[in-house]
Amino acid sequence: MPKVTVVIPSYNGMKYLPATVESVLQQTFRDIEILIINDGSTDNIIEWATQITDPRVRLISQENQGLSGARNTGIINAAGEYIAFIDADDLWLPTKLEKQVQCLDNSPQAGLAYTWTAWTDETGKPTGVVVASHVEGDVWEQMVVNDKISNGSSAMVRRVCFDKVGLFDRELTSSEDRDMWIRLAAHYHFAVVKEPLTLYRRHSQSMSKNRPKMLKNIRRVFEKTFESVPTELLYLRNRSYAWIFLYTAWTCMDEKNYQEAIKFRQQAILHYPQIFFTSYCLRLSLAVLIMQLLGTQGYDNLRSLTRHLRRLVLGVAAS
Repeated sequence: MPKVTVVIPSYNGMKYLPATVESVLQQTFRDIEILIINDGSTDNIIEWATQITDPRVRLISQENQGLSGARNTGIINAAGEYIAFIDADDLWLPTKLEKQVQCLDNSPQAGLAYTWTAWTDETGKPTGVVVASHVEGDVWEQMVVNDKISNGSSAMVRRVCFDKVGLFDRELTSSEDRDMWIRLAAHYHFAVVKEPLTLYRRHSQSMSKNRPKMLKNIRRVFEKTFESVPTELLYLRNRSYAWIFLYTAWTCMDEKNYQEAIKFRQQAILHYPQIFFTSYCLRLSLAVLIMQLLGTQGYDNLRSLTRHLRRLVLGVAAS
């Protein structure tokens, strides 16, 4: 049996899927199976898959069930001891699986190992943004308040953990990964590989760009989470909303809509006033001010410069 099952859900994802699969096939850790879940696609995924000669790759086709349903199909059909998820538009650097396997093998208490994430643009070029967290061990409170994994393509999970916590919530059409990480953190420790080995592609079709949908689903996650927690932990509820509002404000800045960003920043501060003094909020306030003073073009020029400098400092450009 393979050590690792890689699950790749795809719904009309052929624009990026071949590069995603290639990044998995190029992994230095070879003892894997790759399950591509064709979730009711109308593109040429079936014809394309028949041309793949690597016996580790298998296509499973089903009627459309959404991202959660596709991931669940992958879990049900997985033969590996560990399951790693990657969305059809993301990429992995070659040593990702190898280092995560080592991490879980050496951390018997851990149910999940995640990596740092580097954001890329639509072409796969790093933007200079790296989501880097040092949180590990008992991480439930941190995961509830502020998602440290940040995307669905970073985590590797022990297969047996799903027997304990169940499958992905099919009622969620986004934030289903956040919901799963919270549920896993309630029972298992997390481990982290402190390298940006996951490349998260940001483009116009990214689900994270759909604010109303995202906020509706994350609200469901929070309310489901806090309806059963001990009373002494309910104070975390407002902090959770504050951080998601602040994140949403940043997505508004990506769209050059600083007026909306100001509104969401205000919601964040109303829920948890102390968030105003965090670097994440202070940087947002500075970004809003720069856009107000310099306009969108001036803001873009300054942001491009800072991201270029960040890539140089972090060495992400080589990725």
